[in-house]
Amino acid sequence: MSTAVADVIVEDALPADEPGGRRANLAANLVQLARKPVFLLASLYVLFVIVSAFWPKLFTAQDPYETHPELAAQGPGAAHLFGTDIYGRDLWTRVLYGSPLTIKATLIALVIALVAGLGLGIVSGFFGGVVDAVLMRGIDVLLAIPGLLLALSIVTALGYGTVPVAVAVGVAIVPGFARTTRAEVLRVKTLPYVEAARAGGASWGRVLLRHILPNSWGPVAVLAVLDAGVAIIAIASLSFLGFGAAPPAAEWGTLIADGRNYLVTAWWLSLLPGLYVALLVLGLNHISKTLQELTR
Repeated sequence: MSTAVADVIVEDALPADEPGGRRANLAANLVQLARKPVFLLASLYVLFVIVSAFWPKLFTAQDPYETHPELAAQGPGAAHLFGTDIYGRDLWTRVLYGSPLTIKATLIALVIALVAGLGLGIVSGFFGGVVDAVLMRGIDVLLAIPGLLLALSIVTALGYGTVPVAVAVGVAIVPGFARTTRAEVLRVKTLPYVEAARAGGASWGRVLLRHILPNSWGPVAVLAVLDAGVAIIAIASLSFLGFGAAPPAAEWGTLIADGRNYLVTAWWLSLLPGLYVALLVLGLNHISKTLQELTR
């Protein structure tokens, strides 16, 4: 059997336009998602946060660093949705302008985790044997250390700032990606269409790139959405502890920390930025859970 014949067999196993084909499955999944109002609300909120992170001027016209002592510690209202801080700065504006730092740090952390985790998981699952044993024992060691504690240790060594925090969080969530990728590669590697491609003469490299990786991506993508929320919490936590961007930068964790001494007299300083972050993480978790249900 030639390689071309094997490819035809594999591609015919999931016809694009037949019931059960990839296009039909995609259309059916989109219809299911459109019927889930909570999923739509979560997606819209996440989209709003991302858009406001890169274009905050679309949602506020105020300066996040301009002080107004006469407006210090005013409660939420029509003029200031989240109220003002102790320097009279608009808190809603500072939350929006603080989004780019946290969102960009989250993206850096996810890229690091995806590249390193996918690489380790693919090598471990594809080659197996001694390579698999050695790599997975190293991953087990990292999994035994709480993620935030590991990130805290790394950022202490690297220094303060948004990028060191992002690198530390990215390294801390690598083990989850490596484990998930390895499990999917081991599962897909034994499926009939992979064996058919190999029987047709396809090289292992071609099988890996054409068949194993595309069909192993689903659970990894779901984990990426879920770990985006984990990364946001970890980055905000490290910023809260003072490892993030230096003042007067308006990072989410820093904003929450700035208001912790005024919880009785000015509760909105910590509560509203915290609620903004919590809704984002809950939205990402719900999106991840919904996508996971579709992939089952």
